[in-house]
Amino acid sequence: MNGHELMTSSPRQSKQGIDANQFVLTFENNRYASELFGQFDQNLKLIEQRLNIDARARGNSVSISGEVLATNQARRALDYLYDRLQKGGSIELSDVEGAIRMAIASDDQLSLPTMERKAKLTMSQISTRKKTIAARTPTQDTYIRALERSELVFGVGPAGTGKTYLAVAYAAQLLERGAVDRIILSRPAVEAGERLGFLPGDMKEKVDPYLRPLYDALYDMMPGDKVERAITAGVIEIAPLAFMRGRTLANAAVILDEAQNTTSMQMKMFLTRLGENGRMIVTGDPSQVDLPRGVKSGLVEALQILHGVEGVSVVRFKDVDVVRHPMVARIVRAYEAQTAVQDESEQVDR
Repeated sequence: MNGHELMTSSPRQSKQGIDANQFVLTFENNRYASELFGQFDQNLKLIEQRLNIDARARGNSVSISGEVLATNQARRALDYLYDRLQKGGSIELSDVEGAIRMAIASDDQLSLPTMERKAKLTMSQISTRKKTIAARTPTQDTYIRALERSELVFGVGPAGTGKTYLAVAYAAQLLERGAVDRIILSRPAVEAGERLGFLPGDMKEKVDPYLRPLYDALYDMMPGDKVERAITAGVIEIAPLAFMRGRTLANAAVILDEAQNTTSMQMKMFLTRLGENGRMIVTGDPSQVDLPRGVKSGLVEALQILHGVEGVSVVRFKDVDVVRHPMVARIVRAYEAQTAVQDESEQVDR
């Protein structure tokens, strides 16, 4: 039984004359309630901060007061998180942040606050035997749904939005379910002006540093020993983009990361590798191209050429979708603002 079913509610008028709301949510399972509120009530404090409400815990109950819209958002977020605990999941601060974002997004189309109880929050999820990941922003929700329905998906946007992590997680899910026979992860070996020849070691040792984010996501979603065995058996292949030429990638989930650093020819070569029962996911940030000056990004070109093509989905992330430290979102916005100023200046000069 969730908090909605054991709730009392009373509308009131705030000092500012804004409709406000006050109610008590009581959760049946004391252990889950304790996990829901967080150590030293840290989860409730985050909800208070983000929604500008008052949330006070007492035992397995929490008293919530504030503006109607915000308190109803808090109600839906807590209800979702409690339901997650009931289903055997766990809660971290990042999950609370995600529930808050989704609760706010569900109200975006409302013109006026309302006391009407809305449906429970629903978030797309990716599940493997080791871990279940739920969307933490509306764009992540759209992204996961696109991965489920489209054979070719582009996830583009700034760092920290979960583009690559969710792509690898979805590929791991497909592999576990037997929907594909293998996973192929690739990146162009171009990073901030560096060249492979300057790195020590053989080809694998040269390439591994560029592919480390893909390894990290894999180990998050699958037990380490299974990842190692799958790599050894070729079920999971991690290779630089150049190794894709001449191949047909059938029955495979294929991910191209950092795709903004592909040339036009490389991107076309990669996209035409898709074989029967294959899935392709292309991720990148068009604002962070490390190609030599004058070389057009294959990702930017592909987004233009493939616009509207059947079976192709493009999901664009923004700074509001950053799920890392809040400072990352502010950094992204600052850089985007500077880029906009430079673009305007260049147009004036012309």
